Amino acid sequence: MKKILKSLFFLFGTTLFLISCDPTNGPEQITTPNASVYSSDLVYDWGNLILILSRDTPGFSPPVVARAMGYIGIGLYESVLPGMPEYKTLQGQLSAFPVGTVPQATIGEQYNWDLVANSALARIVANVFPNASGENKAAISQMEADWIEKYTSEELAIKERSIAYGSLVGEAMADFADSDTYQEAYANNFPSTYTPPTTPGSWEPTLPDYNPALQPYWKDARIWLTENREGTLPVPPPPFSTESGSQFFEEANEVYHVVNNLTPAQKTIADFWSDDPQRTSTPGGHSFSIALSVLKKEQASLELTVVTLAKLGIAINDAFISCWNAKYTYNLIRPITYVHRYIDDTWTIPLNTPPFPEYSSGHSVQSSATAQVLTDIFGENYGFTDNMHVSRGDIDGSPRSYNSFFEFANEAAMSRLYGGIHFRAGIEVGLTQGIEVGKNVGKIKFK
Repeated sequence: MKKILKSLFFLFGTTLFLISCDPTNGPEQITTPNASVYSSDLVYDWGNLILILSRDTPGFSPPVVARAMGYIGIGLYESVLPGMPEYKTLQGQLSAFPVGTVPQATIGEQYNWDLVANSALARIVANVFPNASGENKAAISQMEADWIEKYTSEELAIKERSIAYGSLVGEAMADFADSDTYQEAYANNFPSTYTPPTTPGSWEPTLPDYNPALQPYWKDARIWLTENREGTLPVPPPPFSTESGSQFFEEANEVYHVVNNLTPAQKTIADFWSDDPQRTSTPGGHSFSIALSVLKKEQASLELTVVTLAKLGIAINDAFISCWNAKYTYNLIRPITYVHRYIDDTWTIPLNTPPFPEYSSGHSVQSSATAQVLTDIFGENYGFTDNMHVSRGDIDGSPRSYNSFFEFANEAAMSRLYGGIHFRAGIEVGLTQGIEVGKNVGKIKFK
């Protein structure tokens, strides 16, 4: 069995005094080992299962997965918070997350933070993936049981107290998620109540399936930072035009010629970052996977891991809401529709165009929000390798290495030009938009 604690903390009889998450009366102290002495093995195991659930659960489109990542990251953080004396609760800091949502740990008692996090995650994950298959629901229960089993030698009172407290936090977060009107969004990705505009240059359903608009009301979903909704709305796209020489025509012509002259390297990039729902864990899951791989590389403590995933979950959730606000504010036509109508009606592209408006690029917004958050934590020019698709046989999923987080974000963004899915303006504006989202996350007072 892997070593659960990162040091022989207990053997030296040291006592740590940790801050209880009471945001109204100030810090109170409980005697228990700090979360910083735990490894992150438990989170890695749960993370792998979360990626499977994101891929396999019906209806989990990119925005729906992003929502799940937010609740998971915040709930995990709040469950371990009493074991992190330097950190503050997010209750009262985040929008619609009032003080008192999550129960406090008991003053003067000891807790095992792996067991607390384990039971909290079991309930949060089950809640945000309510329609998971029977097999995957059983996997959630088994994961919780397996990690409880790892602590057979733990003192019974600490073990039971930890499981009970983690369960309370998980149930509280599940109740909070249930109060979100988008809790069952997976069952209604294409609401029949929405009618898209029909003005020239507006989005319309695209081949091959001509699906209606996906999650057209997502801009109204629960956001964690209110400034990430209207405060990050980008400027309008270039004026629609069919005139040769206009910016709009030339951007469409660029997509047309890039796709027609696609290099093998560009095709590999387009495939690697496609991250289609039901085939992969979606773009948000891809960012989650990158974060897990970096945390593993750093041999991060449980403390650093839960802080990182809380920031990332907030960023991914808010990035999709910010992006969807732009998409359904501007309702811009897709390249495939424009090129077929005004340039070449026989044109084909390497990827399927997703069923929602073009501007801005979701890959750009969520990737650069992720890059900003991870850069703030691990620094600029941080090299890492992305193994997300190494086991796939339908594309070249060979590991890809990057010298910084923004290098990955820029590549993920440009992949949509190579795929024939986005114009350059939507890509570049989306990158800036995502950075703004990430910077707003960086302003949260975690300490």
